[in-house]
Amino acid sequence: MALAKAGANVAVNYRGNKEQADQVVVEIVKLGRKAFSVQADVSVKVQVVQMFEEVKKQFGSLSIIVNNAGIVFQQALADISEEEWDRLIDTNLKSQFLCTQEAVKLMSSGGRIINIASIASGGVGVGFGAIAHYAASKGGVIGMTEDLAVELGPKGITVNAIGPGVIESDMTSGMLSDEKVKAGMLARMPVGRVGKPEDIGAAAVYLASDEASFVTGATLYVDGGWLAA
Repeated sequence: MALAKAGANVAVNYRGNKEQADQVVVEIVKLGRKAFSVQADVSVKVQVVQMFEEVKKQFGSLSIIVNNAGIVFQQALADISEEEWDRLIDTNLKSQFLCTQEAVKLMSSGGRIINIASIASGGVGVGFGAIAHYAASKGGVIGMTEDLAVELGPKGITVNAIGPGVIESDMTSGMLSDEKVKAGMLARMPVGRVGKPEDIGAAAVYLASDEASFVTGATLYVDGGWLAA
């Protein structure tokens, strides 16, 4: 929605809930932009290829991609099965690789690749415990972002990541419904509130803009000051 408000036409990917995706499309069209929904499990290459074929058919080219698919479940190291490890890595990291690989084929005149990472990504002095698979996936996102920024820069494509802190979403609803847990999190945030999806949308709009043309290989942490506290 933030990108549409800034003037972008949008392809809305969904895995299973077409009704919700179509509602987003309706809201975007109300803004005077073009939009359509497209089904794909972005951790599966054949579905990703088909999705971008539809994007090419509908729009002809692509300027911006936001790699935003993600899951998390808290598990101690000993309890993580190989299947659960693979599912999380495939959803959070492999999907970004697959989508970026196809997206650049449609970026004939440069573009913006925006990957969603996390404050739980390693290298920032913050560990959460019991989400080793999640932290590994998000650390991989940042590493891939930096590498692709070097490779794709000469083609006029910038590659950046956003590292959200605690954001109101389905993913965090369980934690935030526990008042004690929520209070502990708020104590780590100097701004004194939990983030909203709009906070991440605003960061994506900036990284997609002309004003960010000299920004690449960076991770923009949007965390209410969590990492600074």
